[in-house]
This record gives sequence, C-alpha cells and structure tokens, in this order.
Amino acid sequence: MLFGPASRTDFVAKFVAAGADIGVLDLEDATPESGKAEARSAIADARPGSTDLESMRLLVRTNALGTRHFADDVRAASDAGAHGIVVPKLETHREVQDVRREMEKSGLEDAVMCAGIESVAGVYQAFGVIGAGVDLAYFGAEDFITDIGGMRTESNTEVLYARSQVSMAARLAGVPALDQVVVDYENAERFTREALVARSLGFQGKLCVHPSQVALANDAFTPSDDELAWARGVVAAAAEAEQDGRGVVSFEGTMVDAPIVNRARQLISRFDS
Repeated sequence: MLFGPASRTDFVAKFVAAGADIGVLDLEDATPESGKAEARSAIADARPGSTDLESMRLLVRTNALGTRHFADDVRAASDAGAHGIVVPKLETHREVQDVRREMEKSGLEDAVMCAGIESVAGVYQAFGVIGAGVDLAYFGAEDFITDIGGMRTESNTEVLYARSQVSMAARLAGVPALDQVVVDYENAERFTREALVARSLGFQGKLCVHPSQVALANDAFTPSDDELAWARGVVAAAAEAEQDGRGVVSFEGTMVDAPIVNRARQLISRFDS
C-alpha cells in the first residue's frame, strides 16, 4: 500500500509504475490543514480512479471520523472514482458502522474500507473494530507510540504487542493486515528487516511512503524458491507417510507434524503456480 498526497493526483501513475497493489491518495497526514479543501477538489476533478490503473486498487485516506473533514472526504473519494477509503484511528465497532453509513450516503456502499488501528484504544479493541465489517486493516506505529507516550526504536520492541494484536484480530476477522510504515525511506535494509518480521507475525503486506519501498515489500512477502521447494517437499513427505500408514513424518532430518504440513499447504495454495 503506497501513499502519496491527495493534492498530487499525478502520483497515481507513480503508484502503478512502482508496482503497488494499492495506491492511496492521502487527505490526512500528507495534506496540511490549509490545503484539504483544495486537495478534495483536485481528486474529484481529476477522477483518478477512472484512469487505467492496471491491477492496482486506488483508495483515498480520509481524515478521522469525527473531524469536520470526514464527510467531505468520503464524498470526494466517491467523486474521484476511488475503489474505497482508508479511515485512520478507528477505535470501536460503532465507528466502523458510522463509516459504513457515510459510505452508503456517498455511493460507496460496495467499496473497500481499510481500518487504521493506530491508538491505544484502537489496539485494545482491535478485535471489535476489525471484526465489525472492514475489508482490510493496518497498524500505525507512529501514532500509537505518540498516544501511549512511548519512544520509537529500531528494535520495534515497543510495538511488538500492538502489532501482534492487530495481526491476530485481522486473522480472526478473515481480512488482510498491513504493517507499519518505515519513515526512514532511504534505509532499505531496515525496511526489509521490518517486512520480514511483519510477515512472520502474520501480516500480508506493508505500508509504503516511497515508491522504492514497494519492490522491497513485494520481495519480502513473496516466498523464495527455497521456501516453496521446502513446502512441496513437506507435503510430498506427508502424503508418502499417509500412504505407508505412518503417523510420523520426517523431512530433511526434522520431525513434521500436522500444523507444519498445513502451513506448507497454505504456502503452496497462495503462491505456487
């Protein structure tokens, strides 16, 4: 998910060129207070969602529910022909219902809704928020740490619990979860390290603030040839053991039980063509 300022509708072409699965025109953090009305007009007039986006989905990030901008932001997203909206700082299931009602008013009743979980209350109630009918969710570390009064570190220890909570809530709701941004966009090593940890936690993608991060995210969240070969080997070994009537499966010198076999099958079903 690659973000850019809503006032720069020319960024949509950059989203597509970068290979993003989702491009987001941001009316919240990337648009100053004095420029929000002008940015809404820009995306409504340009109708970027009506252009050739190839396989990319285009969303608009609104300002938070309860702000004076929210309803106008949703209408602008509809006028822009966007595929849906990203709503930051959601904290209760009732807020999700309120967002859905506003989307219906603007003709976005069937559109995508992405929930931003980026406050202490949002993380605490993530299961209720994400389970209330959103299509995907993301964890926002920077706002979360500001809210809790903590400090950001490269280790990410301070957000491990919160990231895990959001990932688990999304898993229970059956929707994808996207991991936090890396604001140091020139640090490819850090981005890759964070993305691999995010994948290990169950996230299915990452928020990007620069086009160069998209390829890094795609690499991190796509299994390597070795991983796929391992998965095929595990499944084959399990099938052979079952055929021979053996309950114990061994593969490459390690014992393989049912959860590992199921994980291998999931990997193959998602990625092995």
